[in-house]
Amino acid sequence: MTPFAIAGVQMHITPHNNIAAMGHRLDLLMHLYPWVQMVLFSELAPYGPLLHHAQPLPGSAEEAFQEMAAKHRVWLVNGSMYERREGAIYNTASVIDPEGKVAGRYRKIFPFRPLEQGVEGGRDFLVFDVPNIGRFGVLTCYDLWFPETARQLTSMGVEVILHPVLTHTIDRDVDINVAQATAAMFQCYVVSVNGLGAGGNGQSCIVDPGGRFLYKADVLEQLMPIEIDLDQVRRQRQFGFRGLGQMLKSFRDRPADFPVYDRARFDPAYLDSLGPLVQPTRDGAVPIPGPEKPAAARPKLVG
Repeated sequence: MTPFAIAGVQMHITPHNNIAAMGHRLDLLMHLYPWVQMVLFSELAPYGPLLHHAQPLPGSAEEAFQEMAAKHRVWLVNGSMYERREGAIYNTASVIDPEGKVAGRYRKIFPFRPLEQGVEGGRDFLVFDVPNIGRFGVLTCYDLWFPETARQLTSMGVEVILHPVLTHTIDRDVDINVAQATAAMFQCYVVSVNGLGAGGNGQSCIVDPGGRFLYKADVLEQLMPIEIDLDQVRRQRQFGFRGLGQMLKSFRDRPADFPVYDRARFDPAYLDSLGPLVQPTRDGAVPIPGPEKPAAARPKLVG
């Protein structure tokens, strides 16, 4: 076995400063479950979903989480917060190691438009290794709805996808289905942590590499410590789910390329015919200004 203890924190989030409250939950968590090695908060937990809280990183808010991680000697993912960077705003998750050092920052690639208007999408993936344990990656909320993101991470060796979420909408049930499907298709753990109040409608879940729930929360505040076994990922990737599908190997050995990913060759006529992203209104729909189409670029490993 290669056991590792992860805890999700599903807590009430306000549209103001929640950092002290997050510290109190962490103190309680580590008092009750001192064996926990990594803690994951929900998306935008530090300040909620309002853009006016955006601030540069590094900064005092991130430093507060560095102090928490060092105090408890745990890996800490702060969910995310809005970051002001080079004239743009990003939805950025900080990963902090047990010494209190920032191991990496992940900028959400797919902001949830139309609701996240004014938020720029990131370009790079974050993959990091926990020594003697395994490889982890971060995808934020809506990112998981695009299988290319999980494909990229797992093709880089990620065995656990950390998935901070802020879902307060009526599609959380589908969110959960996506987390289960991702875990099964890519033979990995998915730790999907949603907030409450301004931070979401709860129902966090932890899914194993077979797409089965290890735990599924309700709509109350919960501390969710659970031990996973990364050898389960490795055995399943080697021998297949229930001794059957070995999907990562089959993808590696594929006879076909996928021209949809080649911006230079693929004809986007149908996709363009769908029109712009819109904000539905009572009178129809209002187009949402979006970023210009980027030139071909390969996301890179950072951290």
